[in-house]
Amino acid sequence: MSTVVDIRNLGVSFSTDAGAVKAVDDVSLSVERGEVLAIVGESGSGKTVTAKTILGLLPETATTRGAVLLSDRDGGRAQDVISLSKQKLREVRGEDVAMVFQEPSTALNPVYTVGWQIMEGLRAHGEITKKDARAKAIDILRRVGIPDPDHRIDHYPHQFSGGQKQRVVIAMALVLEPGLIVADEPTTALDVTVQAEILDLLRRVRDEFGTAIVLITHNMGVVADLADRVAVMYQGKVVEEADVKTLFAAPKHEYTKALLAAVPYVGHGTVRAAERAAERPAEWAEQTPVVEARGLEIVYPGRFGREGFRAVDGVDLVIRPGEVLGLVGESGSGKTTIGRAIAGLTKVTGGSLKVLGAEMNGIRERQFRPLRSRIGFVFQDPASSFNPLLTIAECVAEPLVIHGRAKDPGSARKRVDELLEAVQLPKAYGDRFPHELSGGQRQRASLARALALGPELLIADEPTSALDVSVQARVLELFGELQLEFGFASLFISHDLAVVDLLADRIAVLYRGRLVEEGTGVEVLGAPEDEYTQRLLASLPVPDPIAQAERREELRRLREAM
Repeated sequence: MSTVVDIRNLGVSFSTDAGAVKAVDDVSLSVERGEVLAIVGESGSGKTVTAKTILGLLPETATTRGAVLLSDRDGGRAQDVISLSKQKLREVRGEDVAMVFQEPSTALNPVYTVGWQIMEGLRAHGEITKKDARAKAIDILRRVGIPDPDHRIDHYPHQFSGGQKQRVVIAMALVLEPGLIVADEPTTALDVTVQAEILDLLRRVRDEFGTAIVLITHNMGVVADLADRVAVMYQGKVVEEADVKTLFAAPKHEYTKALLAAVPYVGHGTVRAAERAAERPAEWAEQTPVVEARGLEIVYPGRFGREGFRAVDGVDLVIRPGEVLGLVGESGSGKTTIGRAIAGLTKVTGGSLKVLGAEMNGIRERQFRPLRSRIGFVFQDPASSFNPLLTIAECVAEPLVIHGRAKDPGSARKRVDELLEAVQLPKAYGDRFPHELSGGQRQRASLARALALGPELLIADEPTSALDVSVQARVLELFGELQLEFGFASLFISHDLAVVDLLADRIAVLYRGRLVEEGTGVEVLGAPEDEYTQRLLASLPVPDPIAQAERREELRRLREAM
């Protein structure tokens, strides 16, 4: 094998008003042809900065030292990316190295067809006829698993699902057959079933094209599934590097051990659920449910004479006081639609849905308004749910002001400080703006805002999907502590079965708008009866390379049996 990229003593610092900030400190790594190197670590560890240096994508505020020697795609001469001119960098990108970005929706231009965007790369790197470019674009879409590529090539990004958009981004990276692909969190926001398909695709890319892959991720299950070698970064340094089996079996550095210990496993929630059940009063099961759905239907109306889309189809579920119900399923299964209907944000079109004693089918906004103060909502992305012009204290105080519990944010400050301390944030953070907090800190502030009015019901929609495993572990632990302390009932929506198992008393599995399985974690995850639940469970990568290879084989058998 020949070396595709050789990073030697790389250092990167950024100029800020407060002085230079060192992001990468003396990092040395190399990747061989056909090898997958995973770089792991929490936010701010320098993973993405290291990866972007390979493509020369750092901003002008960056100061770089060391060398990044990148071989051309034929395995010939190596060039130092750091010293290349902008013109030379444009030639290198696409042909020698390409990048798969974390969020395909922002990587794709919404006003051009996906075919045009794939062909643009071909046209930029040499003379090619329109006919040949189109044929090559169709071929690469077929190879990444896009169905009916001859037709879909003329579709726009919004006409593809999240997993299909990620495949299109991978197709754009592959079309010039580069020697190296840098994949930055390529599966973060994807369901486990779609994630498994993308990982299969990346594995096929490595085997068929002989492409080397630098994988940036915080998901240790993904690392166990795909990587050959692993480099662990912490505060800008590589603290441990080993082949994947050695690293998971015998980690040496304390940070690596802590990172692996923070990963939730299916089965870890059994003890906690039993403890919560034991603390409940004997008459708990007879109490009036906080949420009760019977034959719930939600249909989005069609346009231009088309039939409406049935997002939720005859769902029965119950959430009792102080209970956490985990709702799982892939994108489009109806999870978020049910959560929004319970919060009064989506109209119920059929069946019955009672929330805090009020029937939601046909309810008017005037009737529902008094109930809003009794429901909290934790959004998936706190960065976009906070007003960037308000401080954290003003954001957390907003519900108190709106519902007349406080005259203005200033008079609510004492309550805000109590809430921030309850979610383990220093009260001084109330004077900061949302962009000045890390992802985990923003999610804690989002929890504080949701709890501001002392809700009886909390709806949490994918609150940890974009967090690092170490930060996720702290947020989940905090969520569990707050639930015990405040005693609220909760609908916890997630596509991560291990996370749901850790928090939920019962788990409900949705598939295409229907409830296919419901029960305790032991029943649903320990002995799933429905084929879809079995496939969902087999799709979840576990942080153990040997066990994950067996699960991958089991998933392949389940797919063939369908």
